[in-house]
Amino acid sequence: MSDPASIYDPSAIAFDRHWGLDPKVTFLNHGSFGACPLAVLAAQQDFQRQMERQPMHFFTEAFEPLLDAAEKHLGQFVGADPQDLAFVPNATAGVNTVLRSLCFEPGDELLTTTHEYNASRNALEFAAQRAKARVVVAEIPFPIASTDEIIDAVMARVSPKTKLVLLDRVTSVTALVFPVPSLVRELNERGIDTLVDGAQGPGAVADSLSEMGVAYYTGNCHKWLCAPKGSAFLYVRRDKQAQIRPLSISHGANSTRRDRTRFQLEFEWTGTDDPSAYLSVPVAIDFIGSLLPGGWDAVMERNRALVLEARQIVVEALEVALPCPDELIASMASIPLPERVRADRASSLERQLRDRYQIQTKIMPAIDRPGCVLRLSAQLYNSIEQYRQLAQALRELLAV
Repeated sequence: MSDPASIYDPSAIAFDRHWGLDPKVTFLNHGSFGACPLAVLAAQQDFQRQMERQPMHFFTEAFEPLLDAAEKHLGQFVGADPQDLAFVPNATAGVNTVLRSLCFEPGDELLTTTHEYNASRNALEFAAQRAKARVVVAEIPFPIASTDEIIDAVMARVSPKTKLVLLDRVTSVTALVFPVPSLVRELNERGIDTLVDGAQGPGAVADSLSEMGVAYYTGNCHKWLCAPKGSAFLYVRRDKQAQIRPLSISHGANSTRRDRTRFQLEFEWTGTDDPSAYLSVPVAIDFIGSLLPGGWDAVMERNRALVLEARQIVVEALEVALPCPDELIASMASIPLPERVRADRASSLERQLRDRYQIQTKIMPAIDRPGCVLRLSAQLYNSIEQYRQLAQALRELLAV
């Protein structure tokens, strides 16, 4: 196995030249909105030029084969039949698509966790209120000692009334990799469907969706896959597709075509839009995978090794404990700041790091205790020295 230090040594390969990030800013927040490489943006612009050069030809003749190719490429990456995939603008739209399609009854229970992304939690609450169902929340601690604590907390809240479980693949605030495959397996045995919010999953965690057996999974392509903004996907298991309709009902609802499934017909055309972000996903997958000899496995290994080393540097500088074992980390890591740092300082600390030190990272209120959480992201364009600079800046700002 490669020496982790050599994997992310910036003197070995200058990855940052592939991105158009401001060189004056140390960007340590890939997890929020991603960052798209210049080569992928160029591919997107080429699709846009094709579209605008001959709009009629593009949408009536060129678009469908291009979309099929993009779905096939994405399907190979995420381990899914392309007929089970649909492009959506973002994972939030994917979560809403499923929740707005399913029918619940009064008294049904929709289970999630205290770590669920706020936008998805709001969508779950909306679906429950509309049906007079009930949202049940499993409390998961952070800091946390093991994967078993997550599984035990979720399964303890399952009841005969549980109809759906909404889980993050990688949580937003706490950056934990949830043991979703194990949970899906246990829930499937009880006849309970799972909706996975995989906003941070693709490109950070290696999953095969068909092997996982999940009913619904939505993931962003614009984050760790580094595709353009506005590219995400929804996976729906074949036996569930008849229930799931796009948020915008369009021509596919009564199409007489027989060469495509109803799921494809409905989701592939919901109205005129700019599909260039979707069509660029294969370029992003291939480009990022080409940057290291070991392809995507090496990219994910490199980013994980970097963020594990980075969080060790920061916790030592701040004299705080590691909040979770290494097995719960992918390409991000969250660290509780010292207890004296109040939650209402999160935004101001983030701005101070940006304005005084030209470091862009993410600081958020903690989810289950007073105080703040610092979230680190690691992408190919980052180096270990940047996290040393962050640690020193935090020491100065917090006077550790």
